[in-house]
Amino acid sequence: MRIAIITLGSRGDVQPYIALALGLQKAGHTLRLVTQENYEPLVVSYGLDFWCMRGNVQDVLEGVEMRELLEKGNLLAITNLMAKETRRAAVQWAEDGLVACQGMDLLITSLGGIFICVALAEKLDIPLVQTHLAPFTPTKTFPSALIPQSLPNLGGAFNLLSQQITQQITWLGFQPAFSLARQKVLGLPPATFSRPFHSDHSKGLPTMYGFSPSVIHKPLDWDADNHVTGYWFLDSADNWTPPSNLMDFLEAGPPPVYIGFGSMSSRKPEETTELVVKALEKTNQRALLFSGWGGLHREDLPDSVFMIDSVPHAWLFPHVAAVVHHGGAGTIAAGLRAGMPSIVIPFFGDQPFWGKRVHDLGVGPAPIPRSKLTVDRLAQAIQEAVTNKAMRQRAADLGAKIQTEDGIANAVELIQNIERS
Repeated sequence: MRIAIITLGSRGDVQPYIALALGLQKAGHTLRLVTQENYEPLVVSYGLDFWCMRGNVQDVLEGVEMRELLEKGNLLAITNLMAKETRRAAVQWAEDGLVACQGMDLLITSLGGIFICVALAEKLDIPLVQTHLAPFTPTKTFPSALIPQSLPNLGGAFNLLSQQITQQITWLGFQPAFSLARQKVLGLPPATFSRPFHSDHSKGLPTMYGFSPSVIHKPLDWDADNHVTGYWFLDSADNWTPPSNLMDFLEAGPPPVYIGFGSMSSRKPEETTELVVKALEKTNQRALLFSGWGGLHREDLPDSVFMIDSVPHAWLFPHVAAVVHHGGAGTIAAGLRAGMPSIVIPFFGDQPFWGKRVHDLGVGPAPIPRSKLTVDRLAQAIQEAVTNKAMRQRAADLGAKIQTEDGIANAVELIQNIERS
């Protein structure tokens, strides 16, 4: 089959789909990865066919307004700002997607690309497989991943309602932009108010979840079309080798703690870096500090802290003592597979959900919301993660389970079954 995968968002939203594309390509399908322009070097480095969706999500996340909102963790305000940015981009995405998806036999979309993909599937009459990296299909088993995770357990009816409401609220912010794109570019009717994630072109097709059943079991009230495949890991390119100065640092002492907040930006990166360094001093820990999109940096780092830019998590995390991060689905997956305790500092979105899940599994301390991060709280969490033997054993056991799973093979088999039917 000729398959186009459309995914929009941060690197954590794109990287698993590169892995999925490689698996499908290896199975004999012709793949086209359609994503934002800043990911072209990454996609091309794996030998995949890259097609551009105009725009650079990093520019949005590093803007002053977004930095302030991310530190506060206000989901509604962040969604409103993203909706405003999308109004500028949706018409371009429809134009780019219409060209990229011509002649395709199947579309696969991430959550970030779902609204434009529903429209493209309708316009081009192409089957559409919806995929997610966090729970999204409503269930009574747990509440929405997008509501405050500190709420008490209010039961199955509330859980189901919370997911339906958050889906609808999310859609309302984006509906005007995608209605315009549907009408102006695709010649389709405007998007309806209700059932925003429904598509006739997805009927009878699998909805795939790219996370581990060892981390979240498939809820009993999900129907047979919903599949928890296991994670879609993208390992290092064959030609990647670690920098010699990084190897020198790793070999110069005990395993360090990894600290990085990925695509989450910060208004005052120097202050955040200072907070981290003070917490490390209190715990007497060495550390790898990932600069990330937040631009963490300080001119006079102690010798016990090594700054890194871009190092594949799959290679790096088995070399560290614990992983401190923002709770993005991709970093959660990499940390869990490495068998290392995770300390989650969630900013917004599904990050608090993953932080709570890590804690509930007993493989990391209680999450610390970014807005409540202090030197003492971070130091206490680091100390717990590196000294709690029971926690470290649970993390190692879970990592061993995840390492036996093959999420890509399971996802490819589901796609192969579409072709056979």
